[in-house]
Amino acid sequence: MNTRTTPLPLLDGVKPSYLVLPHDKSFYGLPLLYFLCVRFPFVDESHWRKRLDSGFVVGSDGMALNADTPFQPGQTVYYYREINREDEPRIPFDEKILHIDEHLIVVDKPHFLPVIPSGRFLRETLLTRLRLRPELQHLNVEHITPIHRLDKDTAGVMLLSHNPASRRDYQTMFQDKTVRKTYEAVAPTRTDLVYPHSVESRLVRGEKFYLTQEAAGEPNAFTVVELIENRGENSLYRLYPLTGKKHQLRVHMMNLGMPLMNDALYPTPLAVGDEDYEKPLQLLAKSIEFTDPINGHIRKFESGQQL
Repeated sequence: MNTRTTPLPLLDGVKPSYLVLPHDKSFYGLPLLYFLCVRFPFVDESHWRKRLDSGFVVGSDGMALNADTPFQPGQTVYYYREINREDEPRIPFDEKILHIDEHLIVVDKPHFLPVIPSGRFLRETLLTRLRLRPELQHLNVEHITPIHRLDKDTAGVMLLSHNPASRRDYQTMFQDKTVRKTYEAVAPTRTDLVYPHSVESRLVRGEKFYLTQEAAGEPNAFTVVELIENRGENSLYRLYPLTGKKHQLRVHMMNLGMPLMNDALYPTPLAVGDEDYEKPLQLLAKSIEFTDPINGHIRKFESGQQL
């Protein structure tokens, strides 16, 4: 469990980021400004100086740092990421809260919406949006944290924790693979396969860090594919991932000769920022079912979205 506490509050639903200064003797005795300019050369010195003198860059004790603060190895520096609002237009789809209890928030996530701040997305993420939702303000919204992954391009059911005391119990379900996840997808029709069709392969990181590819070796990814409805050229499928590798369903379906409709990564990655909101990836996390680790009840949550 991440128990790190930060001396800076949420700002517009965004938690501060942090950087632990390295034990690098070449910076000893020099200003923090010098280290930042060397560590992040793509940001000019005037910008760093302005940020450091803003009062919004602090140490673990909450005291503001400035351009003349000496570099201290091992010190943790807290700050807010900066993204120009004009460079982060609103994603025109809304999440729907399905359930709230003393441990969990269950959400039906739309396509295109990232779960956590990363890269060019800061405010337009599920996590930031939820921290600003009026109906969640009775909770300690700073503690809202996703307990499993869901790709930006994939829509559907997402579980988040807001209770640090029980978070580990729910995370362990996913680590132990005791959660039954069901997906739906639209892809080219294959009637020559016998359904349900089992797929197993070894998935590894692709040549580009954001991709996954199959490789020789012992299988580490397993998927079951069912045909729900033959729609002619394309069909509706139900997918059961028995493991949780990155992009597992997208890669397994592609390598069956059935790439998912509107996939911006497989088989050919599109340029970043080329999202077409009229063509969402046809992959939906339809349901999640599990035995609640707190009360032992069988629980199932289902997306209201359709492909």
